[in-house]
Amino acid sequence: MTALLADPVSDVVAAAERLLERRTGAPVTLVDPVDLGGSGRTVVLRVRCAENPFSLPRTLVIKQVREPSQAAGARSVALTAGAFPDGAPGGGADTAFLREAVSYQFATALATESRPGPSLIAYDLDARLIVLTDLGDATPIARLLVQQDKAAVTNSLMALAQSMGRMHAATVGREEDFSALLRRSGVAESGNVVSAEVTSSIPRLRTMLTQEIGVTPGPEVAEAAERGVALFSGGRHRAFSPSDLCPDNIIVNDEGVRFLDYEWGGFRDATLDIAYALSSFPGCLCSYDLSIERALAMIEAWRAEVVGIWPALGDDRTLHARLLDAQLVWVWLSTFWFLPEDHARIAAVRDHQLSGPRSKALIARWRALAEFAEHTGNTAVADHANEVAARFSENWG
Repeated sequence: MTALLADPVSDVVAAAERLLERRTGAPVTLVDPVDLGGSGRTVVLRVRCAENPFSLPRTLVIKQVREPSQAAGARSVALTAGAFPDGAPGGGADTAFLREAVSYQFATALATESRPGPSLIAYDLDARLIVLTDLGDATPIARLLVQQDKAAVTNSLMALAQSMGRMHAATVGREEDFSALLRRSGVAESGNVVSAEVTSSIPRLRTMLTQEIGVTPGPEVAEAAERGVALFSGGRHRAFSPSDLCPDNIIVNDEGVRFLDYEWGGFRDATLDIAYALSSFPGCLCSYDLSIERALAMIEAWRAEVVGIWPALGDDRTLHARLLDAQLVWVWLSTFWFLPEDHARIAAVRDHQLSGPRSKALIARWRALAEFAEHTGNTAVADHANEVAARFSENWG
């Protein structure tokens, strides 16, 4: 983090002061801006409240989307946040900002103990500006997952899964509330870029696998992938998700694991979130040891939080089958993004402690998928995953 003194920082701070003055009815002075790292099109700052007449928190986080709407054409916005490197189909910076503002509104309306991340203090849709509570100098989850202490790594992964489960349990049945906020802000629910990206990409991967490595998925594998795709728009276990669960959007502070950046927030089948973690965060090029033992520990930690609202997930066969479908579609999608020699796309992916070579990340994901499929008894998916991993190993040496 770096202290900043010059424009555009001063513009963002001044805009936040005006916003907070309108909200409180009294002048607010913000000082000592510190850069928290934006995505290129955003400025994210921590500031201190020097004048605080209405008991605002001592420090705040300001985020402003600086890119004007006319510059954000369909599919021209590189989602350098990591989740969708191919761009946002049909969306732009304003859509992402509005969805984030709505997501923070929704999350802040939850009970304090159920909020998955920072709370919303104020927002200005026209200025594309939000002011949030400051979660402090927390530890990125990526740093905790590269520790030498294997037990500590397992505990961190279980804590991550547990926090996901708490978020899901707290938001079940509230999708209409979220949709109403979207409509009020002018964001169509049909404009969910996550679902659109998955729907458009997955069918093309089958051809890509055949052409690139000579592996053609069989009918059972294709059916499993189709079930996984359906989870993004349907599913029986729908709950809120920030959607962009890259490790540098996951931090740990005194309150536990917390989630940041809700630009693609929305409702989807909750098994997609836990499967995302089981797939080593497929929107990034992460690589770390995720043995079947660790995977099962994470699943149990997540299930403990949600089984009370979804009793059917108490059955291992039901839960593991659903997670396998979700994990398959994530690994397929990650392969679709990163298998081509698209250096610009690969270069745009976030860099953090878990980042590794493309070959290492993809091979590890397919091997983990094969191991979980073998555990669940799905030989078709296991054979497919093992075959793809073997071809990648041959090609990349």
